[in-house]
Parts: sequence; structure tokens; C-alpha cells
Amino acid sequence: MSPIDRILDRALRDQRLETEDIIALFDSEEVEKIGAAANQVMLKHHPEPITTFVVGRNVNYTNICDVYCRFCAFYRAPGSEQGYVLPDETILQKIQETADVGGTEILMQGGTNPNLPFSYYTDLLRKIKARFPNITMHSFSPAEIRKMQEVSDGLSLEEVVRQIHEAGLDSLPGGGAEILDDRTRRKISRLKGTWREWMDVMTAAHKVGMTTTGTMVIGFGESMEERALHLVRIRDAQDECVRNGYPSRGFLAFIPWTFQPDNTNMKREKASPEEYLKTLAISRLALDNIPNFQSSWVTMGPEIGKLSLSYGANDFGSTMMEENVVSAAGTTHKVNIELCLKLIREAGKIPAQRNTQYEILKMFDDENEKIERDFVMQN
Repeated sequence: MSPIDRILDRALRDQRLETEDIIALFDSEEVEKIGAAANQVMLKHHPEPITTFVVGRNVNYTNICDVYCRFCAFYRAPGSEQGYVLPDETILQKIQETADVGGTEILMQGGTNPNLPFSYYTDLLRKIKARFPNITMHSFSPAEIRKMQEVSDGLSLEEVVRQIHEAGLDSLPGGGAEILDDRTRRKISRLKGTWREWMDVMTAAHKVGMTTTGTMVIGFGESMEERALHLVRIRDAQDECVRNGYPSRGFLAFIPWTFQPDNTNMKREKASPEEYLKTLAISRLALDNIPNFQSSWVTMGPEIGKLSLSYGANDFGSTMMEENVVSAAGTTHKVNIELCLKLIREAGKIPAQRNTQYEILKMFDDENEKIERDFVMQN
């Protein structure tokens, strides 16, 4: 048995992979073999042939940012004539349009805008929840939460997270993780903070009862060891959430994707589809305590998104009615609900609409007929 076969065999027998094992998988060219093992592990968590998706919208409420990440084509510096903050009514109209088509999730994200007081966020969330009590606010990123703390007149991180949660933030997405190792972070986003600062926000969210998602972006020139450490650090934080009995299920999902260099200040070759699929599969094998893995069709395109459903992914992510950050870097893949259903079916799966907590809301059992179930099945 080859070294890679031994590692995969341990993963299939539910034995936790060590950092050295994960590095070996990243160094391996046996992408299909790793993918097949990841698919088997996925089926242990999700034996039904169901692929979920959420109907959601990205609302980019501001593009003003004082972090100046080299890889970002979206932000504008404070004082730029191209900077904006969306009026509250515009945000509410976008949410209304989402609700009108059966959407359940809003991913509100923007820059770290130093001109917005902490009360801007809490007031806006209260206004949103008053009008849309059934919309899930899966919004902001750890960097944005850190900026809220910075402008909050001395509140602790946990208190900021608690207040924003009480105001209406339901779930915290994992944006801004990039690579959770400080060597690469200093190189690509020096002002965004250390990997530990990113993780401390996630831990605070778990402590106050919010669920979160984890992410990883590959293709910055990071080492295979840094990729492996990223996964181990996410896994350790999930263990901590369970071990300490926090009132949260912690990271509900993990989403890897590839750096999009177009229109940015970092000129690199895009990671290949094979590298993405391998990363997804290794993530499924290494993160044995996270139940859901999303396909990254936004960066990879619908066809690779479909293929990812046999490399460890059980979820097709969001239909994303609007997205401006990744698309600013020249990536414009958009999937509407009908195409989402078509791609999932072509992959041999049954499509199902979920909410942010990965509870199934609607099953699409037949191509010509939508069957709405009056039960909620925990995925």
C-alpha cells in the first residue's frame, strides 16, 4: 500500500489525519483517488443523494475600506470619489427583492469603513429585522467585526459580537480567512490582522450562540504546509467549540476557492480546476468535525461546481442574486435557481433548498414539479 493509500485508508476508517498527512495529500498528484475518498466520507455524513442550496443575495453595503488588500479589486480607499455607502432604503429594497423570490439569506459584506460608527450596524440590523423577521442575516466578516470593535468606544470583542447578534446578526460568514498563517497574511493583507485575530472573532461568535462558516483561498503562493495548518486551525477551533460547550454548532460549513488575480495588484496564475478539486477533497478528509462543504461555482464556474459534488461537496452554496466582490476581479459566473437545479440533477443528485442552518425547506424531487415538504429535515 502506497503512503497516499495508507492516509486515505485512515481517513475512511474515521481516523483523524495529522498535519503531515494533509501536507502529503496536497503534494500528491493523485487527484481522482483523493476525490473518490472524499466522496465516500461525504456519503457517511449525507447518505441521501441530495445536494442543497440556499436562495440568497449578496448586499455590498459599502466599498470603502482601509485595509488595502493586494488581492482585492473591489475596495476604494477612504476619501475616494468612487466610494459609497448604500442608503438604508436601497438595502431594504434589495432584501425585499430577495424575499419576493423566496430567498431566505442575506450576505451583507463590504469594506472596513472607518467612517461608520458601531451604531450604524446595530441600527441597520434592527431596521432590517423589523421589516424582514424571517430573513437570515448571514453577514459581515471577522475583519468587519474588528472594525466595529475599533469604532465602538472601548467595547470588548465579545461584547461587540454579542450586541451585533442581539441587534439581528444571525450567522457569521468566514470571509477574510484567505490563508490562516501569518507569513502569507503579511504578504497579501498586512493590515487585516493575524490569523489568530480572525479566529478570535469566530470563537466569540460561537460563545454568544452564532453559527459560522469557514473558508480558505488558495493561489497566493502559500506553501502546502500553510494550507494544511489552515485546515488544522479550523478543526481545532471546532473542537474547542464542542469541548467548551458553547451554545452554537460552530462552523456549519467550509468553502475553499481559488484566488482570482484579474484587476488586482497581485499578478499570479489562477489555480487550476484540478488544484481546486484536490483542495476541496482534502478539506473534506481533514475537517472531520464539519458536516457541510460548499461547491465554489462562483470562482470555478458551473461545470466544475457540478464536478465538485463528487469530490466531497454536498452543497451548491448560494444562488447569489447579486455579487460584486469576486466579480470585480473578473469572475462573473452566476447561477439562477433553474440552472442550479439543472446542474445538481446532471450530477445525479436531488436538489433541495435549505436555510442558513442547513435545514431543508423544499425538495425538488421531479424536474417538472416542485414538491414542497411540510417537514424540516436536518441535513
